[in-house]
Amino acid sequence: MGTAVQVVWFKKDLRVQDHAALKRASLRGDPVVPLYVFEPDFWQLPDASARHFAFLLECLQDLRRELARLGQALIIRTGDVTGVLEELSSTHPIAGLWSHEETGNAWTFARDKRVAGWCRSKGVAWTECRQTGVLRGLRSRDGWAQKWDGFMAEATVEPPHLEPLPGIDPGHAPGLQELGLADVPCPERQQGGRSHALSTLESFLFSRGKTYRAAMATPVRAFDSCSRLSPHLTFGTVSMRETAQAAWARQRELKQSTFAGRTTWQGAMRSFSGRLHWHCHFMQKLEDETRLEHQNLHSTYDGLRPSMPDEARLNAWQAGETGLPFVDACMRCLAATGWMNFRMRAMLIAVSSYHLWLDWRAPGEHLARLFTDYEPGIHWPQVQMQSGTTGINTIRIYNPVKQGLDQDPDGTFVRRWVPELAGVDGQLVHQPWKADGAGKILGKTYPFPVVDHLSAAKEAREKVWAIRKGQAFRGKAADIQQKHGSRKSGIPMRGQERARRRTRATSSPEQADLFESSS
Repeated sequence: MGTAVQVVWFKKDLRVQDHAALKRASLRGDPVVPLYVFEPDFWQLPDASARHFAFLLECLQDLRRELARLGQALIIRTGDVTGVLEELSSTHPIAGLWSHEETGNAWTFARDKRVAGWCRSKGVAWTECRQTGVLRGLRSRDGWAQKWDGFMAEATVEPPHLEPLPGIDPGHAPGLQELGLADVPCPERQQGGRSHALSTLESFLFSRGKTYRAAMATPVRAFDSCSRLSPHLTFGTVSMRETAQAAWARQRELKQSTFAGRTTWQGAMRSFSGRLHWHCHFMQKLEDETRLEHQNLHSTYDGLRPSMPDEARLNAWQAGETGLPFVDACMRCLAATGWMNFRMRAMLIAVSSYHLWLDWRAPGEHLARLFTDYEPGIHWPQVQMQSGTTGINTIRIYNPVKQGLDQDPDGTFVRRWVPELAGVDGQLVHQPWKADGAGKILGKTYPFPVVDHLSAAKEAREKVWAIRKGQAFRGKAADIQQKHGSRKSGIPMRGQERARRRTRATSSPEQADLFESSS
C-alpha cells in the first residue's frame, strides 16, 4: 500500500488560482492528487455536446501545465468517479476528498450523492468548498445580495506548492468516439483555458467593454462589446471572485480618472458588476429547486403545451429554417459560434415556446448543446422564465420581425447567416414575403414561415393569460416568489404593504432577458 493522499477532484473549477479546495488539501500534510474524471455516462446526456468537450480539453491542457509548475501534474482518468476513487485507493489510501460545490444538472446531483455514499462507506471525509455566490441549504433569500458581496470581497486564495507523487500514471483524455459524442463542428467557438480567460477579461475591462450597455442587445455588436467570459465562468478557468474584484478595481480606477468617455465606461462597469450578481442569483434557483430542469416551476402550466413536440416545427427551429429570418440567423450563428447575446437567446426560446407552441424541454436541451457556456443553474431557470412557466415573471412574447428591425436594421446580420436572402433589399430582408420576387426564393431556396408570427403570438398570449387569471395561480405564484424571487423585483412579497409596480428591465433581471452567463 502506498502513501496516503489528499484527492482534489476538479469539476467546474479548472484553475489553480483562487482554488480553495486545492489550497486546503495542501495544508493537510499529505501528497495531493489533483484529479479530473471523464465520465462516459455524463457525455451521453441530452445536454452534453462535442463543443463542451473541446472547450474542456483546452481548459485541462492549461490546468495540467499550471499544476505541473506547482509540483504535481493533473491526473486524468475515465470512468465512474466512485470506481476511479476505489482503484486509486487500492494503491494510495485516500485520507480526504476535496472539491468545490457544484450546481449542476440532475445527473451530476445524483452522481454526487453516490460519491458521498462511497466516502461514507470508506470513512473518507469529503469537503466541498464554496466558489460562487450560491448558498447551499439556503432558507431565505433575505440578505442574499449582501452575502454575495461579502464572499466576493474576501481575499483570493493563492496556489500552493505541491509535492510530486512518484510512480502515478498521469493518464490522458479520451476521444470523442470513446465517449460516443458526435463531432458537430463549431468553427468559431471560443477557446478554453486560463490564459484565454485572463486575456478576455483584460480586453473587456480596458478596451472592448466601453459600449457594453448600448451594444449588449444586438448580435451585430454584442460579440465584441460583451465580456465573453461566460464559458470561462462556467468551466471555472477564472473564478467569480477574481472577476468581481477585477471589475471593482476597474470601477475604482475610473472614479479617479477624468478622461473623455469615462462616464460611459462607468455605466458599463456598473452594469457588468450587477450581472455578476444575477449570474449567481439564477444558479441559486436550481440549487434550491432541482426539479426546475424537468418540471414546470408553476404546476398550473402542466399540460398547457403538448408534452411531445411537433417534430416538423422543432426541426425547423433547430436547423434555422423557420422562415423567420432573424430567428434563423440567430440559430445558425449560435450553431457556428457557440455563443449568442442575452436578448437573442431569450427570443429563440420564446419563439419556440409561444409562436411554435413547443414544450420548453426539447428546445432547452438543444440550446444547452449549442451554448459553449451552458450552465444548468442559469439555463433551466431562464428557459422556464422565457417560456412563461415560472408564474412570477412578465410574459414576454417577442415579435421576431420587430426584433430584427430593431437589432439588425440594415439586415447585415441576417444576410451573413441567411445568405439565401442576400438579394433581398433593405429592411425587407426581415419580411421577405413582402419583397418583389419573393416567389423566386420562398419555398425554393428559403422556406415560407412555419407560422404566421402575429396570429401565433396572439393565440399563445390568450392561452397563457387565461391560466394566470385564476385564483389558484396567484396563491402558488406568491409561494414561488417568496422562495425564488429577487428582493429587488417589482413583484410584491407576501405580507408586504405596497402596490405592485412594473420595474425597469435594467434594474431587475427577474423581468429582463439575462440568459446564461452570456454578458
